[in-house]
This record gives sequence, structure tokens and C-alpha cells, in this order.
Amino acid sequence: MRNTCMAIILAGLAACQHEPIREISAVDKIFAGWDQTDVPGGALGIVKDGKLIYTRGYGSADLEHDIPITPSSVFYVGSVSKQFVTFCVLLLEEQGKLNLDDEIQTYLPDFPDYGSPLTIRHLIHHTSGIRDYLTLMSLMGKNYLDNIEDEEVYEIIKRQSLLNFTPGEQYMYSNSGYFLLAMIIEKAAGQSLREFAGENIFAPLGMVNTRFHDDHTELIKNRVFSYAKKTDREGFDNLIMRFDLVGSGGVYSNIEDLFLWDQNFYDNKLGKGGQEIIRKMHEKGLLNNGATTDYAFALNIGTHHGLKTVSHGGSLAGYRAQLMRFPEQHFSVIILANRSDANPEEKAYQVADIFLGNLYTDEGEVNETEPETGESKRDILGVESTGSDLQEYAGEYYSNELKTTYWLFANHEALKVKYGSARPMTLDMSGKDQFRVTEEGLLFRFRREAGNITGFELDAGSVMNLVFERK
Repeated sequence: MRNTCMAIILAGLAACQHEPIREISAVDKIFAGWDQTDVPGGALGIVKDGKLIYTRGYGSADLEHDIPITPSSVFYVGSVSKQFVTFCVLLLEEQGKLNLDDEIQTYLPDFPDYGSPLTIRHLIHHTSGIRDYLTLMSLMGKNYLDNIEDEEVYEIIKRQSLLNFTPGEQYMYSNSGYFLLAMIIEKAAGQSLREFAGENIFAPLGMVNTRFHDDHTELIKNRVFSYAKKTDREGFDNLIMRFDLVGSGGVYSNIEDLFLWDQNFYDNKLGKGGQEIIRKMHEKGLLNNGATTDYAFALNIGTHHGLKTVSHGGSLAGYRAQLMRFPEQHFSVIILANRSDANPEEKAYQVADIFLGNLYTDEGEVNETEPETGESKRDILGVESTGSDLQEYAGEYYSNELKTTYWLFANHEALKVKYGSARPMTLDMSGKDQFRVTEEGLLFRFRREAGNITGFELDAGSVMNLVFERK
């Protein structure tokens, strides 16, 4: 009832501001699947010309206590947090406390030297080549929902013997870079990221429900819990999160506060004021070959049907978030969700289509999938294997960088891998001495000496060339 009343009031407000009721109705249809009291959902904010023209909560914030989601509900925003980190870095640059081209060892003197300059700018634009710590934790069999200390994460990152590539050579998203930026901010500012952002961003903008949450034992008023659909029956699982690392993520916020942050991009009130720092926030990453990436200071610069977009999403546990701005139209969509099957980026585009569709200048792109051939990868590659062939890959393998053992075993003509608390997973042959765990994005490349398997190198998206030796 509370959400229904709020919708009626806000729909009336939107009508007064010349937003047709049919557009609001069309928006609510996008979220119809969430608009029930017994399922998780999300909160929506639509911004036009400096005003929140429509806000709405859909679904439940707490399925155990039947608490509805409202625009005031506080969500974990995941990697949307990264833009607050980069703004802190630029504020410190403005204060003369750091330089974007400083090598990170200036602030973290015990960080390894990989033979090429590694700068703050590389961390910001994801061009550092540093392996992603969340992926490394997963490969160690650690559950990201659990608490892990900053010192342990830093040691995991430092223990890596190689980078994915030479800094500046390419773009590869890495949460490690932003974890390190939080440490650098603390060294340069003389206070924690939470304290610096609170004093220099959140308090001045009146974002009273927003903070970097670096202590999982603290209470958060109006917090929304996160959920995932059960895989074997109806209902949802509560993804209870004790994760409290900051930098790569860590911010809790709500629609009302993120509206204030969104508007500061049009008229900056932070630091020395003025738009110069906002201009810098939109500077794209630059590669060593002179090419640019679409990733600026934790802002993705893109287009949608010919209109410029500035956006970033976030996800962890069952939380999903999207802050998408169409700056030339002074239009933004903010979506915060508490269910892991949410796709707030897609829904943000759908909302934009309703309000901005008449301004689109192209037809958009059609994603075409390759036709189904009926052939398996094994048929295409001409690779065959039997249970006895797979047996030679079985054994124990150890990674000194992860301090973790992988057990490989052949069973019923299938090769499987087990490590840490991870469930056993099947490896599918994809080439000579090469296997994949497709659903996890893992690629195993085995090495031989004198015909015998001696180890393998593991690629896992944002972690490449991780070495395992056979025990």
C-alpha cells in the first residue's frame, strides 16, 4: 500500500511537470516483475532538467520482515563506488597532495617493481595489468561474501609474480587497481577513504545516507538485503554479505543521494568549485600506442542511438546498480536492485527509450548470434580424448602466487578440478593440452617436458598466465 500511494503521488507530480501519465505507466511496466510484496526488486529514480521527476520502489527490501523498498532505501552500489574514488583522487591532486603520473611505489613503497612504470593513472583507467583480486580470491576458493582483511588482500596482490600485460598496453578491468587507489588516498590524505570522501564529497552535497562502509559490524539505517533465486525450487536465498573492502566498491547509498551526486556534474560545488574537475572526470584512458579507451575516471563514455551516455554499473552478492546519464539532454536514470537476476543497465536503457526515443538519431545495432552448426568444439578442433588419455592430466598442482592446491582427477571419461571450497567442475577439451571450464571462464594450458605434464598456466578473465606446478 505504501508503494502504491507513493506511486500515485509521484505520478501526479510528474504530470504537473508535464511528463505524460502514459510514460510513467510505461516505466512501471518495465518493473512489473519486481512490483510484488513477496519478491526482491529495486528502486528507481528518473532525473530531468535538475529534478527527480519520478521515484519509485518495487518489491521487498527484507523478505523476512516484509519491508517494502522505497526511494529512501539504502543499497550497496558495487562498482558505482569507483567514481567517488576517482573524484577523491582528483580532489587530492587539486590540493597538491598527489600527481596522477606518480608511480604507485611513491605511496606503496613495498609494492613490486615489474620493470615498467606503474602510475596512479594506470590504476584509474584499468590499464595497469594488475590481476584482479576478486578473481584471485575466487581461484583460491574463497567466498567473496565473507569478511577478508585489507592486509590479506594486499598480500595476495603483491604476491603475483607477473602482470597481465605491460602497464598502458591495453585495457582490462581490475578491481585491484581501485583497492590500491583507496590505500594511496589514505597515504596522501592522512585519513581513510571513508573519512576523506565523507568530509569532501558526501557531507558537502548533503548525501546523508551515503558512505564507504569499511566495517561490516556497523548498522546501516534502511539497508536493503540482497537475494538470489533458488536454483532447485521456488523462492530466494538471502546472500548475507560481510564483505567490507572499499575502493573497488564499498559505497552504500540511495536514489535521493545519488540524484545529488548526479547533479553535481552539471554544477560542481566540491573542492575549489567549477567544472575543471568535472572535465577531468570525463578524460578517457590513453594507451601506450596513442589509442583511447571508453573508460574515463570510473565513467564509461558511450552512445545510445546517437545520444552521448556517461554511466557505470555495479554488482556484488545480490546487489545490482546502474547510474546512467544523458548529459546533453540533462536526463539520468538511477536503478538500485537487490536481486542477482536484475539487469539494471538494460532497464535503464528501456526507461531512456520511453523519454528520449523521439531524439534518437539511428536505428541502433542488432546483435546477431552465429548460427548453430550442430558441431561440438571437439568436432571443429578435431580433438578426441578417452578416459585413459585424460588420466595423464590428473594430479595435484600448486600455485605459489595463490598459495592454493588444485586437484585434477579423471572420472568416467571426464576431467574435473577441485580447489578450496569450490564445487568440482568439469574441464572440456578445447585444443592440444588445453581445457576450459566455460561457465567459470577458466582456461587451462598444460605444459610438457619430455612428453610429461609438468604443470599448467591458468587464464581467468582478468587474471592471466597464473602458474601452477605439478606436485
